[in-house]
Amino acid sequence: MSLKDDLDGYVDNVLGQAWDIRDGQVVPTSDTVLLAGGGVKLEVTMLYADLADSTELAMWDRRVAARICKAYLECSSRLIRGAGGDIRSFDGDRVMGVFLSSTKNTDAAKCALKINWTFLNIIKPKFEQKYEALRNGTYKLAQTVGVDTSEVLVVRAGVRNSNDLIWLGRAPNVAAKMSGIRQSPYYSFITKEVYGRLNESAKTSSDGRAIWEACTWKSGPVRDLYRSGWTWTP
Repeated sequence: MSLKDDLDGYVDNVLGQAWDIRDGQVVPTSDTVLLAGGGVKLEVTMLYADLADSTELAMWDRRVAARICKAYLECSSRLIRGAGGDIRSFDGDRVMGVFLSSTKNTDAAKCALKINWTFLNIIKPKFEQKYEALRNGTYKLAQTVGVDTSEVLVVRAGVRNSNDLIWLGRAPNVAAKMSGIRQSPYYSFITKEVYGRLNESAKTSSDGRAIWEACTWKSGPVRDLYRSGWTWTP
């Protein structure tokens, strides 16, 4: 049988396959979701942290780009886990965190501010101190975090021994797109739905100032967002 016949048969199999979808209570892993028709429904909050314009950086110096990406992804991943989230995907210079607890929106929003603090106070100054081209060149180190919440469907895709989970729903798509927003000095973006579910500690500072401000996302899939230039010390 040719590869073309195999592909034709696979698509027919997917179209006719019965789904075995269950409600989830924990963040799934590849070995807990069936490859053939398995799926898990979850109410989750998704966080995407993205290093800005890394393609331009890699074109300048791949070794420096690798160091920056490693530092950014390592720090962001540690902060996500420290906030109670799970790491479920890396995509180049971007990491996806999944939050599932009863305080998932507050945890994810605070995590975004902690990533911003870490980037502005540790990663950026250390790399600019080491590399003059980063201090004085046209490329400027920056990052953005996006957070959204919704029901998602998690399924496995790929082939045996080479597959991964895919997250289907509004939150992963909107959070990923928000992480691509570039609006200095605002580096953390959350949807109206996330903001409405935040604990007061994540909305207002100890001296009564608002941490987030409403804004309109004219080119995005949702219109009403909240943005912040604040940081939160880890």
